[in-house]
Amino acid sequence: MQMRNATVAVNGAGDYIGAAIARKFAAEGFIIFAGRRDGDKLAPLVADIEAHGGRAVARRIDARKEDEMSGFLKGADEWAPLEVCIFNVGANVNFSFVDTTERVFRKVWEMACYAGFLAGREATRLMLPRGRGCIFFTGATASLRGSVGYAAFASAKFGLRRCSTKRRARARSEEYPRGAPGDRCRRRYRMGA
Repeated sequence: MQMRNATVAVNGAGDYIGAAIARKFAAEGFIIFAGRRDGDKLAPLVADIEAHGGRAVARRIDARKEDEMSGFLKGADEWAPLEVCIFNVGANVNFSFVDTTERVFRKVWEMACYAGFLAGREATRLMLPRGRGCIFFTGATASLRGSVGYAAFASAKFGLRRCSTKRRARARSEEYPRGAPGDRCRRRYRMGA
């Protein structure tokens, strides 16, 4: 494995998708900054990455808090330049439409949409001066169509989808020159099966 002087921040480094993403980038030599609400649950992931020769740092983060998100990404960038930011926070809860309370809807939206906005904005602020970096938002079929019992989750993921699409279009047209590294992210970091 060739070690890189670059970090990948994985927001929502849960036990499945987030952990798999972290392991894949670690295997490519990136330093992993893994974050989730319960930071203690990251110990097995960090141990696994290190056992395979990788480097990983675990952080407890409430992605809905602007200062925590900013600190998490700045911490990754201080370790080594932040090259990739993954937003994988989800809030997949199942309530019937009439049983979805305002509190549930708001919390799910904060976790799956608002926190994604914060991650994208803060990562862009760090990457823009260097003119390089990639930001990925994980999605869900719910962002395209709702399903019975998932009104809050579908709304939040749809909002994140629209936010990320608009951010990408704006970054391409106003902030990055045509053909900047961000335009090639999908090909460059294609995840194998």
